[in-house]
Formats: sequence, C-alpha cells, structure tokens
Amino acid sequence: QVRLVESGGGSVQPGGSLTLSCAASGVTSNAYYMGWFRQAPGKEREGVASISTGTASTYYADSVKGRFTISQGNAMRTLYLQMNSLNAEDSAMYYCAAVRTQYYSTLQRWMSGQRRNTVWGQGTQVTVSS
Repeated sequence: QVRLVESGGGSVQPGGSLTLSCAASGVTSNAYYMGWFRQAPGKEREGVASISTGTASTYYADSVKGRFTISQGNAMRTLYLQMNSLNAEDSAMYYCAAVRTQYYSTLQRWMSGQRRNTVWGQGTQVTVSS
C-alpha cells in the first residue's frame, strides 16, 4: 500500500524559493508515475509536475516550466519539488501523488485527467506573499 507524506511548505516572499519533499512508502517498483498537484481556494486541483519512476521522464505545467524542478531520490522513496521565482499565483496547498503506470499512457494524461486510482498525500501549504 502506497503512503505519501509531504513536507517543506511554508511562507516565502515573491521571487523566493522553496523545496517540497514527499516521503513515499510502498512504491516498490518502477511502474509508477509520481507528481505534485496544487489547489488554491476556490480553484480546481491542477497538475504541476510529474515524473516516471521507471524512465525519469518529466512533465511540467506551462505555468511552472523553467521555475520548478521535480526529482526523485534513491530507491523511489523520496520525491522533491524545487520551486524558484515564486509568485503569488503559486500560493496553494501542494499535494504529492502517485499512480501505477498501467492506468495512464502518459504523464500528461495523468496530470490533466480525472486522476483515478491516484494515491494522495495530505498536502503542504505554500504561501507566497510580501
């Protein structure tokens, strides 16, 4: 059973940086997509960045390309999101997520789809404010 626990959120000024971490247990093979989603008050949850644990290929939402970097630690047990040049629009609850690759043919389909069969963490808050 996959379990995800996020950490690293907090408050930061515009232009600042934060790194989110996700400790994953139960991810025991290369057949997973893992990623970060976010949800701001009154808005739908959106995909931010994702990575294939098997191929290490990545996918980023247009709004974060060039600013955010997703990476995985050793043995697929930790997922990171390095966030630079943060702005107010990045303020949201950030969720770590994982899904078996058998359910989605591409990272993009998972990020933008209904995200069925996805395991979610509890979330960590990111607030960008001066």
